[in-house]
Amino acid sequence: MYTLHYAPDNASLIIRLVLDGAGLPYRTALVDRAARQQDSAAYRALNPTGLIPVLETPHGPISETGAILLWLSDTHNLGPGPADPDRPVFLRWLFFLSNTAHADLRQIFYPHQYAPVDAHRAHQEIIAARMLRHFDLLEAAARRHDRLFAAATPLGVYTITLTRWAALYPADAPRWLDLAAHPALEALARAQEARVETPVIARVEGLGMHPFTRPEPADPSEGSVF
Repeated sequence: MYTLHYAPDNASLIIRLVLDGAGLPYRTALVDRAARQQDSAAYRALNPTGLIPVLETPHGPISETGAILLWLSDTHNLGPGPADPDRPVFLRWLFFLSNTAHADLRQIFYPHQYAPVDAHRAHQEIIAARMLRHFDLLEAAARRHDRLFAAATPLGVYTITLTRWAALYPADAPRWLDLAAHPALEALARAQEARVETPVIARVEGLGMHPFTRPEPADPSEGSVF
């Protein structure tokens, strides 16, 4: 039994969808972001960076979304193993999602961490353009490697969760992602919504009935966003 430390509509959503999609048993532990619980000594003992999620395993806690997905993939055969010919492709895109796309998207959420106040709008425009190039690359990858980017898989779930956030946040900025311009990603979003676990998780985390094809903001009182 794993324990997933989560907050609604945070990166823990990615892990939760993968766990449920694979039928792996786990319990959840809410991290109250409104109370800054992620800065508590207890949480920092699990993850010194204070970021969400953390997955507690029999071998100890794991943080960093990409690291958790890679560990789950190898432990439960959720992706290509070390001897699989698709392993290099899987690793390439997992690390692209984690280290490049996710990290860049985060700059749009927290511009104050990356640019002075008078440069926030320009910074957001630069990063949005960069993210569109990332989504173009992911569209091509999903077309070419549809098995790796299927619903409920680590790459598939990670990709469409990033499209969800790009469509929603920040609320006071112009919308710049049209999912319909990326047909393979739009089809992936529909396939994920059709899975039995998705509406259950969406209801629990307050994500609306169509969290990926017609995303709605999560309840802000829950302390979202990733």
